[in-house]
Amino acid sequence: MNKSSISILLVAVMVFLSSCDPSAKDPNVMFSEKHQDPIAELAVTDKPDHSKMSYQQTFYVPIYSDIYSDSENQKVLLSATLSVRNTTLDKPLYINKIDYYNTNGDFVKSYIDGPIELPPMATLNYIIEKEDDSGGSGANFIIDVEGVDETVKPVIEAVMIGNFSNKGFAFSTEGTPVVH
Repeated sequence: MNKSSISILLVAVMVFLSSCDPSAKDPNVMFSEKHQDPIAELAVTDKPDHSKMSYQQTFYVPIYSDIYSDSENQKVLLSATLSVRNTTLDKPLYINKIDYYNTNGDFVKSYIDGPIELPPMATLNYIIEKEDDSGGSGANFIIDVEGVDETVKPVIEAVMIGNFSNKGFAFSTEGTPVVH
C-alpha cells in the first residue's frame, strides 16, 4: 500500500469515527473553546443560596426558526444564536431556566437541568441549528436569572441568520422582562 492510499484510508476512518459521536456535529460543542457543551461547562454542583439573591427576573426572548420570504409563501429556515451576557465586573449571574416554546406556546425543550453560573463579564452563546424548525416562526425562550443584587442584570439577545436565493440576511431580537 502506498502513502497516498494510507492517507486516504486514515482520513476515511477519522471521518467515520467522528460521525459516530453526535456531539461532534453539535455546533455548540464544535465552536466552544474547550469543545464541550457550553451549558454543561457552566453547571454548578452546589446550588446557589436563593435567600441571598435579591435580583430575580424572567425574560421572554423571541426566536424565529423560519420566516416567509415572498408572495409564494416560501419558508426560509434560520439558524439562531441565543446570547446571555453577564454585564457585571465582579458578580456571577445564575441562570435557573432556559426553556424553549413553539409558535403555539407549547413547551418544546428545556436546555438546562439545574442552575448554571455565568461568571462576571462572561457570555453564554447557544446555537439553534437551521434544521431545527421545531419552534416555528413564533418560537421563544423563557429564561430565569438571579443575582446577589440589582447590579447583576443580564443582556439577553438572539441573532438569527439565513439566506434565500443569493441573498444573506441577519437580524436580532432582545429579551424582554416578564412581569409576574
